[in-house]
Amino acid sequence: MSRLHRLRAITVLAAAMSVVGTAQVGDWEEERAIRGVIADMQVAWNRGDFVAYMAGFLRPDVVFVSRGRFQRDWQGTLDHYIADYGGAPDKRGVLCFYDIRIERLADDAAQLVSRYHLARADEPQYGINTRLMRKVEGRWVIALNHVSSVSTPDPGDRLLASDCRP
Repeated sequence: MSRLHRLRAITVLAAAMSVVGTAQVGDWEEERAIRGVIADMQVAWNRGDFVAYMAGFLRPDVVFVSRGRFQRDWQGTLDHYIADYGGAPDKRGVLCFYDIRIERLADDAAQLVSRYHLARADEPQYGINTRLMRKVEGRWVIALNHVSSVSTPDPGDRLLASDCRP
C-alpha cells in the first residue's frame, strides 16, 4: 500500500471514529438524563411527594399497566398511588430502582427495564418495571409503564438493593 493510500485510510478511519465518539457522547448524555428522571422519582416517592413522583410520567396520556389492569391515565395513576401507598411512611415504604438497563430506540424514544424493591414491613414488593421513555418538549418522560411485582425477592437477583430498607 502506498503512503498516500495509507494516509487516506487513516484519515477515513479517524473521521469515522470521531463520528462514533460523538454519537456515544450524545447517547451517554441522553442516558444520564433518563437515569436522572428515575432517580428524581425515587427521591420524590421516598419523601412522600406523589405529585413530584408523577412528574416523571407523560401527562395526561401515560399508559400504566399493573396488577393485570390498565390505570385510567396520569390522574388515575396518581389516585392509585395515593389510595394504595399514601398516608403514613410505613404504608409508602422505601422505593429503590436498580439494575437499570436502557436501550435507545430513536432520538426521542428509549426502552428502560429495571428492577425495583419497595421495602416496607407489611407487604414488601420486588419486581420489574418495563418502560417506554419518550422525549417530549426536551425532557424524558415515561409514556408507558408496566409493572410486574411479587412479594418475595428473585433468588437469582444478585443486585438486590441492600440499602433499601424501611
